[in-house]
This record gives sequence, C-alpha cells and structure tokens, in this order.
Amino acid sequence: MTQGPFENIQLCSTISATGRLELSLKESRLDEPGDDEIVVAIEAAPVNPSDIGLMIGYGDITSLRAEGTEAAPVAVMDVAPQLLPLVAARLDVALPTGNEGAGLVVRAGVNAEHLLGKRVAAFAGGMYARYRILPAKDCLVLPDGASSAEGAAAFVNPLTALGMVETMRREGHKALVHTAAASNLGQMLNRLCLADGIALVNIVRSKAQFEMLCAAGAKHVLNSASPDFEDELKKAISETEATLAFDAIGGGRLAGTILGAMEAAQAERGGKYSLYGSPVRKQVYIYGALDVGPIEVQRKFGMAWGMGGWLLPSFLDEIGNEAAERLRNRVRAELRTTFASQFHSVISLKDALGTDAIRNFAERATGRKTLIDPRRD
Repeated sequence: MTQGPFENIQLCSTISATGRLELSLKESRLDEPGDDEIVVAIEAAPVNPSDIGLMIGYGDITSLRAEGTEAAPVAVMDVAPQLLPLVAARLDVALPTGNEGAGLVVRAGVNAEHLLGKRVAAFAGGMYARYRILPAKDCLVLPDGASSAEGAAAFVNPLTALGMVETMRREGHKALVHTAAASNLGQMLNRLCLADGIALVNIVRSKAQFEMLCAAGAKHVLNSASPDFEDELKKAISETEATLAFDAIGGGRLAGTILGAMEAAQAERGGKYSLYGSPVRKQVYIYGALDVGPIEVQRKFGMAWGMGGWLLPSFLDEIGNEAAERLRNRVRAELRTTFASQFHSVISLKDALGTDAIRNFAERATGRKTLIDPRRD
C-alpha cells in the first residue's frame, strides 16, 4: 500500500426508523495509524452467534430479499414496528460488523513497528473489513507459522471457555454444566476441561451431537431429546457435584430444569432439612439466545440459587488486565490444540450479503461455522 489515506470496504448493518434492516458494504478512507496503533489487512474473520445478532437480529428472516447490484449487493429484511423501540439507539446508524478476526500488520506507528509483517488477532469489532486500525496493545500476536484462519477465532470462543472455568474457580464451584455443547465453543470447553481435570456435563440436542462429543472423549454427555433426560441430568450432576451452569439456549425451560436437577442432587446428599432447600449455592449464567422466547422457570429448588447473564467483555473488564493477559497467553500457547476452531466454509464480503449465506447464518447450525476472507473480493 502507498503511504497516506487508503480505501477501505466494511460490511455494515443498518436499521432504519421505518423498519428496514439493510446489510451492505460501505466504503471509507483510513488515515495513518497513531504512534501506538497498527493497520491490519484482515485475512480471516469468523461469523459467531454474537455477530449474527448484530447483523440480522430483530430482522424477519422470511422477508429476506436481495437488492442493489452485482457490484454493490444489498440484503434487506423487515423489522416489526413493535421491535423498533428495542433498537432505538442504532436507528439509521450504519454499524460495522464482525467482532473478531486476524490478519497481517501492514503499517505501524512508531511505537509498534516491531509488529510489522506479523500476523495478529483482535477482538475489536468492525472486523468484516479489508483493513482495521487497531491499538497494538489489544492485539494477540499469533505463533510463528500460524495462519490468519487459525487465529481468526482466537478471542471469543477461547476466552469464553477460559472465562467459564475462571468463573467456576472464582465462585468456588467444583464442576460445570454446559448447554449447546456440540458447538465450536462446546467442543473447545470439553477439551479444556479434559486437559484441566474439570468435570463437565455436556448437554446436546441430537443423537449425532451426542456421538460426536463421546468420540471426543467427553465423560458426561446428555441428549435433551431423550425421554429420560431429567433423570440422566440429575445423575450426572450428582456424580460431578456441578453447581454452576452456562446456558447458550436462553429461552424455554432448560435453565430452570438444570437448577432443579442441582437441587435434587444436593437433596440426595443428605443433610439437615430446611424449608428453604439446600444452602449450597446453585447458579445458571445465560450467555446466549439460541431460543429467543421467554425463559420459563418451574420452581423445583429452594432459595440458594441465581440466574443471570454472562458477557465476555464484562467478565474481562471485571478480572482486570493482568488476569485477562494470562488467559490470552494460554490461548496463544494452545491455539492449534485446545483452542483450535473448525470452519465449514470460507466466503467473501460480498458472499456474506447473499440470501443463501444469511439464511445459513440464521440457522446457527452445529458444524456450519463460516469464515469471511475479505481478500476474496
């Protein structure tokens, strides 16, 4: 690239005040990086559930249609009027998409010149783009020889898995329960728990997912579609003494069912009867929304319980820079083993605006994770 401002293309999502959700490519001009900044030519950026939420969340997938031209495609969906107040702060604002990604450092400020020519990963937003100007301190330098595809998902899933384990330790729990456990994140968490000797109860939704995790060495795998699921869940929780769960589903009864199984497992352990149930703290953190319906809780547990949200950026802020850097260093050391990600397909920025690609995103199907390579345009 020549010195001075240069052209950039970025995938943005806009919801208008009239209820039109639009995905399109926006052109912009980037200036030189500051003294502590770098310019990264993005080579790979994954499509995570959180990205899908920003891209097409609140849109009616049945209204999806293609507009624009072949050179400048636009994907459009309708947003129901009653949902517009929920997104009031983003109306008529083109929001850059793509939480994380990796690429080659092509320019650097005076204090970051040691990064020139290196491949780095970042969790910075706006990564579905040809270039990003980033603070050097926020980037993870990939191991020698690692490709951008290998490092593209080095933040969201790895740090979420490590964050779950860190939360378990900080809150004094012994074991974990995880739902939607056949996902890329779920497979990663399984490898992490096996490596660290942590008991993990994996909940999946199909026989194929059950068999996949069993083949990966998971010790406790439950199929929520099984007619004996609740009994199997109570048994697994009793064996592992799990009192902490992370739920990716969100809506429905599963979170409450897990708390009920934890209470039942504690009751089986004996102890003094109390009208208020077991005094052992039981906690479910909801970190996803695969089911956007209401959370339904049928009270089968006492008073020592909690249900709340868990968000990776908030967790990293809470533990501080030193602890967060320790977690990032582990990701870098185990990028090709514990924290390796698999992708079903690689597409361009323009491809990501295609109706087939968007429907694939909306399905959020296990084993169909997509990687965007902006160099393909």
